[in-house]
Amino acid sequence: MKPKNEIKIFEDKKVSTLWDSEQGKWYFSIIDVIEVLTESPRPRKYWNALKTKLKNEGSELSQFLGQLKMQSADGKFYLTDVADTEQLFRLIQSIPSPNAEPFKLWLAQVAAERLDEMQDPELSIDRALEQYIKLGYSQNWINQRLKSIEIRKELTDEWKKRGLKERQQFASLTDIITKAWSDRTTKEYKTLKGLKKESLRDNMTNTELILNMLAEASTKDISEATKPKDF
Repeated sequence: MKPKNEIKIFEDKKVSTLWDSEQGKWYFSIIDVIEVLTESPRPRKYWNALKTKLKNEGSELSQFLGQLKMQSADGKFYLTDVADTEQLFRLIQSIPSPNAEPFKLWLAQVAAERLDEMQDPELSIDRALEQYIKLGYSQNWINQRLKSIEIRKELTDEWKKRGLKERQQFASLTDIITKAWSDRTTKEYKTLKGLKKESLRDNMTNTELILNMLAEASTKDISEATKPKDF
């Protein structure tokens, strides 16, 4: 299974993450973490200076940090410097910040939550509920959004049964579904709403969520009935 992109929230600030199920590890965007810890307007420049400092000090940490593709503000995926949880704990020690201790506790909580969710998948819905409440969404909207997550999961499970490829083929079919009810592809819809890195579904109205759920539920039912053999 490919790593899964997720956005985590630390004190109203977004941190790009990847969960790699094969390695059982979280990976975090170092730039996002530095922005949280330092509140620097130029976190990339701060990170470049810190990397040079660590290298000059002979730190092994700088040698083992890797890169993974993460979504940028323009909606595209670029190679981004990342660290796993253990590496990030070590990196934080090199960054003087009043947010260091609260962020360490947050990291530990993120790791623990993933283990809990693997044991009980319903917990992931509960976590999503808490996060939407923190972001100020209405209860009515949250109910619709959580239902849309459930329906989307049922649809993607059906696609997996048919042997579809998660990234390219899932995206192509999602575009077809979106265009069927909105007359726009996913990318065109995001452009219409002025979105870049943000989630389209998290920026849909109640009516849009309902129309999208109807389209995805219908697609799943049709697939179960016709049992297509390939893409």
